[in-house]
Amino acid sequence: MAVGITVISLAWGLEFYQWLGLNLYPAQIVSAILGLTMALTFLTFPARRKGPRGKVPWYDYLAALVAFVAGGYLAVRYPELADMTMETPWDSVTVGLIIVPMTLEALRRATGYALPIIVSLFVLYGLFGHLIPGQFAAQKSEWDFFVGFLALDGSALMGGPILVACTIVVAFIFFGNLLNVTQGSQFFTELAQVLMGRFRGGSAKIAVVASALFGSISGSAVANVVATGVVTIPMIKKGGYPAHKAAAIEAAASTGGQLLPPVMGAAAFLMADFLEMEYADIVIAALVPGLLYYLALFFQADLEAAREGLARLKPAEIPRARVLVGGWFFAVPFILLILGLFVYNMLPQKAAILSSAVLLAFSLVFGFRGFRPGIKAIFETFRRTGMAVVDLILICAGAGMVIGVLSNSGLGFTFTNVLVQLGSGNLPLLLVLAAGVCIVLGMGLPTLGVYVLLAALVAPGLVEVGVEPIAAHLYVMYFGMMSMLTPPVAIAAFAAAGIANSDPMRTALASVKFGWLAYVIPFLFVLSPTLILIGDVSAVVISVTTAILGVWLVSIGFAGYFLRPIKLGLKAIFVMLGIMALLPVGAFDGSSYIAAIGCVVGLALVGYEVIVSRRASGGSAA
Repeated sequence: MAVGITVISLAWGLEFYQWLGLNLYPAQIVSAILGLTMALTFLTFPARRKGPRGKVPWYDYLAALVAFVAGGYLAVRYPELADMTMETPWDSVTVGLIIVPMTLEALRRATGYALPIIVSLFVLYGLFGHLIPGQFAAQKSEWDFFVGFLALDGSALMGGPILVACTIVVAFIFFGNLLNVTQGSQFFTELAQVLMGRFRGGSAKIAVVASALFGSISGSAVANVVATGVVTIPMIKKGGYPAHKAAAIEAAASTGGQLLPPVMGAAAFLMADFLEMEYADIVIAALVPGLLYYLALFFQADLEAAREGLARLKPAEIPRARVLVGGWFFAVPFILLILGLFVYNMLPQKAAILSSAVLLAFSLVFGFRGFRPGIKAIFETFRRTGMAVVDLILICAGAGMVIGVLSNSGLGFTFTNVLVQLGSGNLPLLLVLAAGVCIVLGMGLPTLGVYVLLAALVAPGLVEVGVEPIAAHLYVMYFGMMSMLTPPVAIAAFAAAGIANSDPMRTALASVKFGWLAYVIPFLFVLSPTLILIGDVSAVVISVTTAILGVWLVSIGFAGYFLRPIKLGLKAIFVMLGIMALLPVGAFDGSSYIAAIGCVVGLALVGYEVIVSRRASGGSAA
């Protein structure tokens, strides 16, 4: 079943069905994949999430069979049923009564209780919201029409989110898994060790680079923590960092992977669908904030290492550069991916499939250290991909139901109005309220679930008051992702703490400190989109340059160290000057002057610290 999910999706991405002369609705492919996904979930995830799975009980076999048949029936009958939605035929209502609750149960098994409870509340609102008094009253829908609409309509379960998951997301997850099977992930980890291992705090810097590389194609911050953290956290601890800081660095780095192109936890593709923009435009806009986030994390890891007097990795622990020469071909698929997306304007799924094919071909011809994947390993890639996208497809199915309720009931429009009224036309106040809503709604939810929920509920309110649409969507995504680090439900930080055997809450607080930029930069690119590369070229260049300096100054203040330990008062001054330097051109009247003052005074303070440190060390530079 897992292989079937992957094969059906990749064949769709390659337009194989059109070559066969089959003119299929996208929803027919989605229905088949959803049926397989639900069946696979019932056979592999026990009803009690922590329960054993030694034997599949009879009722799970039955549930899998019913889900598979319902998905298959819908795949075959969809063209006729889609044209009769308003007439509520018995089979569309029956299929809806099967697919909606079974999707929710499969979602619960795959992701936990949080998201299915939220989706269920929206479904209940769609059914009974007309009974609520006041402005939150929903438009009334008959239950049979509502159930059929929820399961079949292109603006509900069969809408944009699950279409993106079943095409683009599967293709990129396949590419990532193929990279693992061909030893590409080992190559890039060792490359990070070669590049960073000779510097102080090299273990933490390796974790930052490795988590950025893996996290940008991973679908989950927590999965990123688990996948890379089992290697990097012990390595960071061995390098001399306290356990809670080792876990915090990994948690912040893994969460940032969801904010960094090209994939951004699959949210980039959904964002392009929501905004009806080219995927390349989303990537370009998200690039500078994502790189600044990792730059801040990198600076702090370096300064923490300097303050603690941590040494670089031992030479024996660093691979020799020449042993990596044999992995030169791993760069080729990434180059082709970039060319396909940004030069030839290929569909993302086609670019990913092409890159995967080139990666596989090069691995079979050249091999890495003599390793060439066999038939079993290639089959395993298809299987792993199908298993890896189960939760993502179900999340997108649940998100589609939420969007369907919002459009059918009018709640989306109502929520936007209420949010704008609370902000009372005051943009800074509205941004603060929206940030709080995003963090609260995002707690405990996976990346895709966070983004889709916030893009439907909160982003329209920001756009309504004049915020650039792409800035609004990036804003809600950033604060939704920060729920992964923000107590009390900081699931990425808690996962890292479990690996490091550190105190969870202390780890979460340290994660917030390391990931501080993600709480600041969304306000800045909303006030001035120059940081998302929109505007005059000179303004963009100035804003990005001063932002880099501002990140450095704030990092010095938070680390409490430059060339020597810094006292509390000086820490505050560094942070204040850094925030001033971060202000982009056009954020508000006088922002450019404030940024210039922050840069000049900040550089002067850095110069002062250099002189004092040299005098203290007898004239030699630290």
